[in-house]
Amino acid sequence: MDDTARHEQGMAVRRAVLGDEHVDAAIARTDETTRDFQDFITRFAWGDIWSRPGLDRRTRSFVTLAALMALNHHDELAMHVRAALRNGLSPEEISEVLLHTSVYAGVPAANRAFAAAQPILAEAAAAARKDAAASPGAPESPASP
Repeated sequence: MDDTARHEQGMAVRRAVLGDEHVDAAIARTDETTRDFQDFITRFAWGDIWSRPGLDRRTRSFVTLAALMALNHHDELAMHVRAALRNGLSPEEISEVLLHTSVYAGVPAANRAFAAAQPILAEAAAAARKDAAASPGAPESPASP
């Protein structure tokens, strides 16, 4: 695959995982200083790594959350909590991966990770309740932490 095709594939995966709004905002902030970096992450992180067939996106989200928590990258972790929800992880699964990782990464990392995840999961739970209320007869979604 050439760089153009890898970039196109990476952009499609990036948009699917992070959402158009996030990607459009990142592109809008791109300037001469960040242009090469944006191209790099689109081609390599999204076009190569996230596009590989060896793991599905749900599994990649589990791994990404654990790594970001362990490395104390909580701004990125918050973004990937949203991505994990988009990739089909439940709020309970996200809480479990953070709890599990706390044993290996430490309580301070877990405190910060839960603090980063909590408002996003609360927002997702509120949206799910709103959707359920708008769809009479639909089963209610499980409560989130």
